[in-house]
Amino acid sequence: MGISSSKSAERESRPQGETSRSRGLAAYLRVSTDRQAEHGQGLDIQRATIRHWAEENGHQIVLWTHDAGISGSNGLDDREGLFDAISAVQDGTAEGIVVYKLDRLARDFVLQETLLAMVWKAGGRIYSCSSGEDGFLDPDGSTEDPSRTMVRQILGVIAEYERSMIRLRMRAGKLAKRARGGYLGGRVPFGYELDADGSLVESEREQAALKRMTELRSGGKSLQAICDILTAEGFPTKHGGKWQSATVGQLLKRQSARS
Repeated sequence: MGISSSKSAERESRPQGETSRSRGLAAYLRVSTDRQAEHGQGLDIQRATIRHWAEENGHQIVLWTHDAGISGSNGLDDREGLFDAISAVQDGTAEGIVVYKLDRLARDFVLQETLLAMVWKAGGRIYSCSSGEDGFLDPDGSTEDPSRTMVRQILGVIAEYERSMIRLRMRAGKLAKRARGGYLGGRVPFGYELDADGSLVESEREQAALKRMTELRSGGKSLQAICDILTAEGFPTKHGGKWQSATVGQLLKRQSARS
């Protein structure tokens, strides 16, 4: 996967008269969910912040890369934009990578330290637009002052903890919704439909079909006979196809388990 082939990378040319103190950097942006975009961490916000940071610090963005809808715990295999940014440092296209915040690079402590080591080994540096983080990302500074490494690693552990807490809250929310009989997504089971609010409610037509197939089975009808009768009486399947004995058998088994 080359840099030029990635849809998540955009090259920018260096301006004439660039000073020797400025650096050509790859800008990396990431959002994992639409909710992040709604809460001030969208790609547009990150891009604008990075542009302002680069201007303020005299650096030039030579490559824009991004990963949308990708978790910060994912490695390079699933993060094409991050792969492109690191590759740009390794092949000399960029002298470093700048991120909106360190957790945009990674929300997993081990992954964070691994990515930093990869960039440092290539002779580059990671920059953060957050001044409170950036001082801990200088490899030379970390060597001279071990406390910088300690603080950076603590920040990484905190980011991982926050990610775990988000997962925990989501899981708790799903369990609470399940306890209330709420719909958690996925295939809508036969006998139910979604209302305007996206909640699962009984379908009068499908519940009638379930009741009818239960009556027929209690009367000794075979599964195939039930299929034929349901079709003859005008009961449609979930998606309008033909009734199958295996489907009827599964529905009857589910009904029996609930009774």
